[in-house]
Amino acid sequence: MTAIGIPASRTTRLRLTMRGRRVLAGAAALPAVVALSVAVISGGSALASRTSSVPSTSFTTVTVSAGESLWAIAEDVAPAADPRDVVDAIVRLNALDGVTVSAGQRLAIPAQYTPAP
Repeated sequence: MTAIGIPASRTTRLRLTMRGRRVLAGAAALPAVVALSVAVISGGSALASRTSSVPSTSFTTVTVSAGESLWAIAEDVAPAADPRDVVDAIVRLNALDGVTVSAGQRLAIPAQYTPAP
């Protein structure tokens, strides 16, 4: 008892056994595991969406003549556009490794650079 007559409270120290520590760690990690699982499972939905920011894939084709370059083709198909942009679009559409083309090679030209019929 204390001087006022109120009994002194006993303080107990919490002791965790090895098993208790494992249970506590598992309970603490559970929300992270669930969140990661949901993210992995639902992550594929973004890849399977039907909407795309890529413009439509309509195009025309041209055949490369002997001695012709992508720059010359770009100037022919889109004289009002910047040839650098046209060359870049042709390279991306045709998945070319570089800007070198061969005579007889058929190239797709993006619809935005083809004249309207």
